[in-house]
Amino acid sequence: MNHLAQKKCIACEGGIHSLTQKEYTPFLKQVLGWKVVNQKFLERDFHLRNFAAALHFVNQIGKLAEKEGHHPDIFLHGRNKVKLTLFTHAINGLSENDFIVAAKVNGMVK
Repeated sequence: MNHLAQKKCIACEGGIHSLTQKEYTPFLKQVLGWKVVNQKFLERDFHLRNFAAALHFVNQIGKLAEKEGHHPDIFLHGRNKVKLTLFTHAINGLSENDFIVAAKVNGMVK
């Protein structure tokens, strides 16, 4: 199996099914710290050093999202906390793209 962080997101225009639990479980094992919520969303909370670090992290995620063409919901809160939620809007559920972005975000965390 290819490592998710080495893959590139493929544009999803719908017309495919969202991943089932059986299909996404192998991907979930590759994105430590992330959890699936309601079999529809991929989420992770990050705690950074301070507000400046959290804001920098958010900006890095924004650049990654633009490059991949796959955009998470980003919530900066509590001065140094960032919550990310990924799901594929076109299919109203999870796709491999969500796990690719999650793996790449994990690569940003030191």
